[in-house]
Amino acid sequence: MTFVPIMWTAWGVIVAAMLLLHVYRSSLEKNEDDQIFLDDSFEHERTAQLMIVAKVHKIEPALRVLKWMAVAMTVVVVIYYIRDIMVQLNIIR
Repeated sequence: MTFVPIMWTAWGVIVAAMLLLHVYRSSLEKNEDDQIFLDDSFEHERTAQLMIVAKVHKIEPALRVLKWMAVAMTVVVVIYYIRDIMVQLNIIR
């Protein structure tokens, strides 16, 4: 197998994983409310909101790593094709 299919497969897997985490995070944030609970009778709602916030914060590091990996793979793809163009134009060997 050549380098190009492996490169594009790796890029696609990383971007797909990043998109899935974005969708999951947005579905969690959909249920998040910005509220101030002044009374103890709303403790169950406060607990539910804290659980949502904890889940969102838990996936943030993975999402950050996937974003950097996607940027790195995009740079690899661009550099590969710039090098390929330069080889085709006999600028480099």
